[in-house]
Amino acid sequence: MGRTDTPRAFADIAGTNADYRSPGADKADGLIGASSESIRALVLRRTIWEARRLGSSVELTTAGDQGEHRILVTPDGQLSAADKGSSADVFIELLADAGDVHDVAPLHALRTPAPLPGRTPPKVDSVRPSFIDPALATTADGLVGALTRWGAPIRPTAAQARHLENVRATSRHWAGYRAIAVANGKGGVGKTMTSAMLAAVFARNGGGGVLAWDNNDTRGTLGWRTESADHDATIIDAVAAAPALLDPAASAADIAGVVHHQGEDRYDVLRSNPQLLATEQRIGGVEFDQLLQVAARYYRLVIFDSGNDESAPRWLRMIDSAHQLVIPTLTAPESAESAALLLEALADRDERSAELAHDAVVVVTQAERGDAAEAVRVGEAFAGLVRAVQVIPFDPVLKRGPLRFDALRPVTRRAWVAAGAAIATGLH
Repeated sequence: MGRTDTPRAFADIAGTNADYRSPGADKADGLIGASSESIRALVLRRTIWEARRLGSSVELTTAGDQGEHRILVTPDGQLSAADKGSSADVFIELLADAGDVHDVAPLHALRTPAPLPGRTPPKVDSVRPSFIDPALATTADGLVGALTRWGAPIRPTAAQARHLENVRATSRHWAGYRAIAVANGKGGVGKTMTSAMLAAVFARNGGGGVLAWDNNDTRGTLGWRTESADHDATIIDAVAAAPALLDPAASAADIAGVVHHQGEDRYDVLRSNPQLLATEQRIGGVEFDQLLQVAARYYRLVIFDSGNDESAPRWLRMIDSAHQLVIPTLTAPESAESAALLLEALADRDERSAELAHDAVVVVTQAERGDAAEAVRVGEAFAGLVRAVQVIPFDPVLKRGPLRFDALRPVTRRAWVAAGAAIATGLH
């Protein structure tokens, strides 16, 4: 038996997928690889990352295609059987061999560099004070930012400090991809707007690597309100290209042939075709899963702009694949009632859907200038039902035309960053 005080992680590996539960976590994260080798590499990479984060070895318990094994993983990537006389040696070799597959960081990149010959690391007897003022570590905007650039730095106000913290939260990267489902069963409640604004927030602050996926059988309009590339590819083209994109010989640039990059806002869009009937572009669970493998390989964050058909296979697979649920609503009673009904339906669907509903973030957008008080009232009504609520003030840019983050008023931009920060809390 392994030591009882050793942190333990669990991985249930099946084919190219794995459910991975970190030490101390209550629920598992879904990992998706391009092959059986790459999923083992992802499991190994995640466990080494956990060991380095905790500063101690982690006991990894695996189950699935290769049987059950208990393996001790050190922060520098060394592997050994946790039990004497264990039959885990063969699986340890599989894990070690998987560390060199092309679509994950190679094993040596995760190991702690060896000290230089003849050098002895200095001993630190106490924690020295930092030379960096954390209040000014991130560049501020507005008057504070201008004064700082002119050589007269001042401390930000409480509101500015909160905004800087929100920016930092939305710039965070995670080990493994994350997926956000933006859903409400009623049309015209701001799903596309919410998807695009959140994609812009995470991509601009986190340096790209974000995909906005129009997961809609019927007249998805994300492509109408975002920039077009020099092609007209849609999700149907992406389905056809998926095997090639998952091929070991594919390069990171190949994804550009089926998505539309947003120059200023730094995210990519996977479009549906609003000119086709649903019967001509409907995809099933198998096609969805293959596209999700593509997305997980090329992006760190996927944001689903969902349709209104909650019985569609792609809608249900989206819910089953999401790490975080975001429910947009306007101040109109019909859109708020639809949002509440979705929460209730997910709570009754299954245990995992109920967790998504409980941890959801509701985004209430003020659709008209005079709706500020009503937006606050709707937000307060949802406060006891979900993990977080964010109110977005009225902004005429959001009502029609292209969705561009820089075109918003400053107060609206800050509200969307705050919404992104609340969502990021659920992506740990």
